[in-house]
Amino acid sequence: MFRVGGPGRPADDRSFDTAEVIEAEALLSGTGAGAEGGIVVPWPLLFRHRIHRRLARSERYQWWVLWTVLAGLLSVNITFTVFVVALPQVATQLHTTVTTLTWTSTGPLLAFGVAAPILGKLGDLRGYRRLYLWGLSGAAVSVVLTASAPTAGVLIAARLFDGVQGAATGAASMALVLQAFSHEDRVKAMGWWALVGAGGPVLGVTIGAPIIQYFGWRALFWGELPLMAIAAVLAVVVLPAHDGSVELASDGEGPEPRAAGAPREPETADRAGADPVPAGAPNAPPAAASPTDRAGDSPVSPWRQLDWIGSAALSGAVTAGLLGLNLAPSWGFTAPATLAIFAVSLVAGVYFVLHERTTPRPLIPLHYFSKRNFVFPLGARAFVNFSYMGGFFLFPILMERVYGYSETSAGLLSTARPLMFSISAPIAGYAAVKVGERWSVVVGAVTLTVSMLVFTQVGSDPSVVIIVLALALSGLGNGISTPSTASSASNEVAPDELGVMSAAQLLITQIGIVAGIQVMVTVQASGHGGVGSLASFHRAFAVGAVVAVLAAVCGFFVRNTARPGRVRPASEMPVT
Repeated sequence: MFRVGGPGRPADDRSFDTAEVIEAEALLSGTGAGAEGGIVVPWPLLFRHRIHRRLARSERYQWWVLWTVLAGLLSVNITFTVFVVALPQVATQLHTTVTTLTWTSTGPLLAFGVAAPILGKLGDLRGYRRLYLWGLSGAAVSVVLTASAPTAGVLIAARLFDGVQGAATGAASMALVLQAFSHEDRVKAMGWWALVGAGGPVLGVTIGAPIIQYFGWRALFWGELPLMAIAAVLAVVVLPAHDGSVELASDGEGPEPRAAGAPREPETADRAGADPVPAGAPNAPPAAASPTDRAGDSPVSPWRQLDWIGSAALSGAVTAGLLGLNLAPSWGFTAPATLAIFAVSLVAGVYFVLHERTTPRPLIPLHYFSKRNFVFPLGARAFVNFSYMGGFFLFPILMERVYGYSETSAGLLSTARPLMFSISAPIAGYAAVKVGERWSVVVGAVTLTVSMLVFTQVGSDPSVVIIVLALALSGLGNGISTPSTASSASNEVAPDELGVMSAAQLLITQIGIVAGIQVMVTVQASGHGGVGSLASFHRAFAVGAVVAVLAAVCGFFVRNTARPGRVRPASEMPVT
């Protein structure tokens, strides 16, 4: 039997509040007070607690957190690429056009831009584990709606909702990983993160294409549900439940129960002799108390702590910018409607900056933008994704229209790029510990530049070996740079702001991706030789090369993370 609380507990004992919380949970779950007046905790909660405690004692607990989060990331992104392949089949079944269904790809990007800032901040205030589980639940709902969509409108709405849950799971999962790892080791974790982020869609194409061919596109999404269920169970058991949770003690083991929000001791150790966890350790929860309206008042509600005006302004700026980039190729970059949308984005962005300078609880503190290791890694990240994804989108068009490849053959060759990305990213994360983040970003950007330059030189009958080499260099460049840009920017952020900053990183990445695709496609399509002209592709890839050089320039300004046993050269020391 496992009980917390009971008669005779002093009124001023903090664990009395814990008992009240557990009693509420017990009542909601259909259990109640035992014969002795204690609260009977549901056995699943007790089982989860005991398993979690054993995992948390492990020296590799941070890796358990990483594998758990990556399982969720894989379950969500595995259908990302292959669904685009299925659009002709979907259009036929739903009696619509492929052009209409392109909103199943564009819509989630816009929904992500609207939801990411507020959801990332909500994770900072309410807990990353909770936001992550909400996101996984939303992903399951989105999958069900997608698989059962009777019309194109319902399908597009389901994918829009998928963008919202993507903002929740993306920001929360990255924040959970960053929270678990020390500053010195975050680059390793981000390498594995990049592996799943790039490798998941490749695996999805490999497995999903036959499923679509033999069982239909709906079966693809129904098959995604078991993966999400497994990811959710792992998350409940493994992920730390510090934020807003109740810590339980059983049968005399472990620390006494503590109410949610109660202050922690500077150092904690379980009664079984585990090493103490210093306050502020990578996987220790933040010790800061919740802000209050006035001294002595109750903590401010998380919903009241949210910067709603700043969130709306930033979401409006990002969404209008993404929408303008999506519509510009068909409307024209200088068309009045396009310029009006970009003007809305600019005005909203300026208002966001002005608002953040005066609000007491800013969504993103502006002082971060004066930090060299925050601005330049994000700039490099945006420029790298501009070139990488712009080239990724143009390559199959080049192979089909100029060289006469079939869609299947072009798609098969395209996998060389994300495959090299996913293989190189974990290795690059470990290498960055040795050589530093600066050279990792620079080398990655230069490698990507070389890939773009190779594509500017391909002739009318290029060798397949040269093409595969250029694709591999592109994936290698992104794989080398991504772990270092992600970890460097994150190391500048306060522990209680990892959620909104993770969302900001993902937004920057999406802006780079959309800008790269739309700008390079527009440059290629506007060539004087026509859309099928080899020279038009050369010009587009030349633009990608120039932007990749800008990423390398940003990389030169990135400072390496200080690590024990490594003396920082004078060039890396902060300027005071």
